[in-house]
Amino acid sequence: MLNRRHLRIKALQNIFAWHTTEKRDSLGSQKLLMKSIDEVYQMYISMLALIVDITDYTAHDAIERANKHLPTAEDLNPNQKLLHNKFANVLKHNPEYVAAVNKYQINWFSDPELVKSVFNKLKESKEYQDYLAEDFEETLESSKEIIKFIFRKMLLKNVNIVQTFEDKFINWPVDREVMQGMVAKTIKNFESEDPLKNKLTPISADWAEDSIFVKDLFAYTLKNDDKYQELIAERTKNWESERIALMDTILMKMAICELMNFPSIPVKVTINEYLDLSKDYSTPKSNTFINGILDKILNDLKKNNSIKKIGRGLVE
Repeated sequence: MLNRRHLRIKALQNIFAWHTTEKRDSLGSQKLLMKSIDEVYQMYISMLALIVDITDYTAHDAIERANKHLPTAEDLNPNQKLLHNKFANVLKHNPEYVAAVNKYQINWFSDPELVKSVFNKLKESKEYQDYLAEDFEETLESSKEIIKFIFRKMLLKNVNIVQTFEDKFINWPVDREVMQGMVAKTIKNFESEDPLKNKLTPISADWAEDSIFVKDLFAYTLKNDDKYQELIAERTKNWESERIALMDTILMKMAICELMNFPSIPVKVTINEYLDLSKDYSTPKSNTFINGILDKILNDLKKNNSIKKIGRGLVE
């Protein structure tokens, strides 16, 4: 699931894009922001669908084997255990999953060679052979082991699959880890053989609240861009503006925005979050620089009573 850090990153990416384009459209940029978040969920559903389609390919493989010029006895009666994998079957009959696949129009069989190549590699693995050789009755829980193997070893480590996702999702390098967590959580949390009783992993823990947070963070930062720029300029008079990295400036503006417009977020949380983001998204010295400037701005905002926080201890 996306947490607040991920949402800040999404806002950061889109604010940076807004600053580096000549035609600035705040409303259009906000739509792109929300689209980039929705694509994380689409990526998650796409991966689940690929897992399901690989299990379904068992039937296609059986037909191909039966139609060989000289099929063996095994070709005529192949082990199709994976086709009836309990987890995969519960998932593909889950209404939430079906609706999402239809919404995003996901169809991996439009590229059958991709699915076939993964399935053929799977057939050669010891883990798959051991799965077929199991003589106990499969339970929902035991059926998940081969699914985990397919996901972790056959898909995430497959160069062609990774390339396909990279081509389809521009933010794959950043969003991949979130998608992996969502798929893993789904596998773990499907506990009923009744498809109606299982829930997919939501995009965030509380999307109603989180969607407002990320929209407001984005909108307020852009709306007050000039105001926040002045606050930063007053504390960086000895610096040439060209020497201050654009990413540093945006991180500081977002931090100021949170300090002044989000009464339920503690000051320390805001400062620490943006200092942490600077380590991953800006220069090696940015952390110290941003910390120093924000500290000065924070002190002035407190003196001017410009920070309104709800609850004790949120300002300190």
